[in-house]
Amino acid sequence: MPNSCINIAGRKIGVNEPPYIIAELSANHNGKFETAKRIMEEAKKAGADAIKLQTYTADTITLKSDSDEFRISGGLWDGRTLYDLYEEAHMPWEWHAPLFDYARKLGITIFSSPFDRTAVDLLEGLNAPAYKIASFEAIDLPLIKYVASTGKPMIISTGMADAEEIEEAIVAAREGGCKELAILHCVSGYPAPAHDYNLRTIPDMIRRHGLVTGLSDHTLDNTTAITSVALGASIIEKHFTLDRNGGGPDDSFSLEPSELMALCQDSKTAWAALGRVDYGRKSSEQGNVQFRRSLYFVKSLKAGDVITADSVRSVRPGFGVPPKFMDSVVGSVLIRDVAENTPVKMDDFYGR
Repeated sequence: MPNSCINIAGRKIGVNEPPYIIAELSANHNGKFETAKRIMEEAKKAGADAIKLQTYTADTITLKSDSDEFRISGGLWDGRTLYDLYEEAHMPWEWHAPLFDYARKLGITIFSSPFDRTAVDLLEGLNAPAYKIASFEAIDLPLIKYVASTGKPMIISTGMADAEEIEEAIVAAREGGCKELAILHCVSGYPAPAHDYNLRTIPDMIRRHGLVTGLSDHTLDNTTAITSVALGASIIEKHFTLDRNGGGPDDSFSLEPSELMALCQDSKTAWAALGRVDYGRKSSEQGNVQFRRSLYFVKSLKAGDVITADSVRSVRPGFGVPPKFMDSVVGSVLIRDVAENTPVKMDDFYGR
């Protein structure tokens, strides 16, 4: 059954809730445990709902080979072998337990992206409240089914996946037993230009799949993420670092603390501004009704006089009858004396 919301660690996530902000720690620990802790502290301070890790080792994600197939060509990591990159970027597994404990102490939700079954087993031992499937693993249907078998909420990032592959991933999650499922629109470029995001895909994903849908954003600022909220994004994931110039594998396309704080605030403002369909007068407008236009007498007239076109005008303020009644007023006969610069009232005159 399509789900309109999911729940992670007691927080409802869906279009009727403020956006759920995930700070992706990724490789930004840069090999230092204390840096990982500081990133978590800053994420909490900025207002993020969750901190997300990545759980793999070089040996669980690739093979140790120097052949061209295992070497990156172009982009941010040009010339590096996959094994060397992941050896540098991975978070040591022995850090996971103390970081989970620290997140609970801070009061921020923590979960991770597992990249193989052993990672899932590790995270289950830590009672992870949810799982994220990374874009590159969205086609690993056996992994998705294994994660689904935990019964925990799952978020699948769809970078590089076409419509058929997204549907296959969703089916695998359902077949594996996942009841609470969300998907993220994503462009797997590091960084990715805003014009690649085609955010109009988000409402189409919602229509096609009926799932909680969000955005995994690899652009360099917050504009794309905030815009996505207006199109129905309920989750925003952004890479987060202490220093974009820190020199780590992911630092250069990550948000810094002040930017994450702005994202948390502005995305919630965007969500609040969406509101509901409402053509009624808003609370902030009540005091300004008087500044609308209305009909006023611009001459003093006596009872029995005919109201002529040059004796009334449409002006501000709005204490007289609305201007739409001008044709009814002109040519009517006054039933009482009226003074110059006073509002026209319906009970001032007989109709024609």
